Amino acid sequence: MSGKLKGQEAYQRNYMLRRKKIQVTRILLFVVFLMIWQSASDLGWIDSFIFSSPTELVGTFFDMYHHHDLMRHIGVTLLETLASFALVGVVTVLVSVLLWSFPAVSEILEPCLVILNALPKSALAPLLIVWLGANQRTIILAGMSVAVFGSIMNLSQGFGEVSKDKMKLIYTLGGNRRQVLTKVVLPASVPYLISILKVDIGLCLVGVVIGEFIGAREGLGYLIIYSSQVFKLSWLLLSIVLLCIMAMVLYQLICLVQKRKK
Repeated sequence: MSGKLKGQEAYQRNYMLRRKKIQVTRILLFVVFLMIWQSASDLGWIDSFIFSSPTELVGTFFDMYHHHDLMRHIGVTLLETLASFALVGVVTVLVSVLLWSFPAVSEILEPCLVILNALPKSALAPLLIVWLGANQRTIILAGMSVAVFGSIMNLSQGFGEVSKDKMKLIYTLGGNRRQVLTKVVLPASVPYLISILKVDIGLCLVGVVIGEFIGAREGLGYLIIYSSQVFKLSWLLLSIVLLCIMAMVLYQLICLVQKRKK
């Protein structure tokens, strides 16, 4: 037994060491990238007006923070993304449960879901704005449209992969279809749902930015369009960097929830 415990401890040490090496390597790659970018700008290898530089982006951040209400734009995009993400999660679960409860309806609607999921969402956003107007509600719907159809298809597939033996056991013990759903299907599908949500958070952010491109007067998507029109490229690059940071933080929060569920 002691030998087995020593083997487990050695495995844990090796695993943690490997994780630390990966994290350090990621940080080093990022630092090297910033150094090369800054050096290329300082030495004139790249046009600093077009490509900017890390130090210029830092200065632009503080300037926009103090004089151009940057935090309001960040907050608007974040709020719209979280709202669309929450609605996608609720709609995904409700519609997937409906399709599981009525297999005939699922078979009828499957081609529609495939078509809607394949539809380019950048083409759908302008239509939503024409129908509903250029407001925050429309941008939230644009964010939902990017993620919701694929999420429903994936979660419905996850429902179909739940163990049939467990469902038969519930029926054998006198349970009904509702109890099968609540006691077997939904608990077994939680890993599927969390994996889907990890993808959805990024897709919702993409959809929100697409909506802000077309019909917003605030938000990071609006800043990108505005800065490209007035040739403030440091604003544009900073907005893109902030979107990347936002996507990374939101994704890590979902991963944290997933770890706590295990």
